[in-house]
Amino acid sequence: MKIIEEALAWESESMSNMSTSDRVHASRKAKALILGINDIYKETKDEELMDLMKRLTAKKQKIEKRLKGRP
Repeated sequence: MKIIEEALAWESESMSNMSTSDRVHASRKAKALILGINDIYKETKDEELMDLMKRLTAKKQKIEKRLKGRP
């Protein structure tokens, strides 16, 4: 369950004062974590994994919103 530990560590990291390249890296890391957890979820159907994926997705969306900027 190394991927779950990585996801929890990533979730607790501060996202303030990030450069653009840091945001891109964080977004890609989140995507990889979410897809990895999803593979485990498909087998176990554990609701805690679904909740973790939802939290990671929400944080990822905030990062991506900041990357896209204002219209």
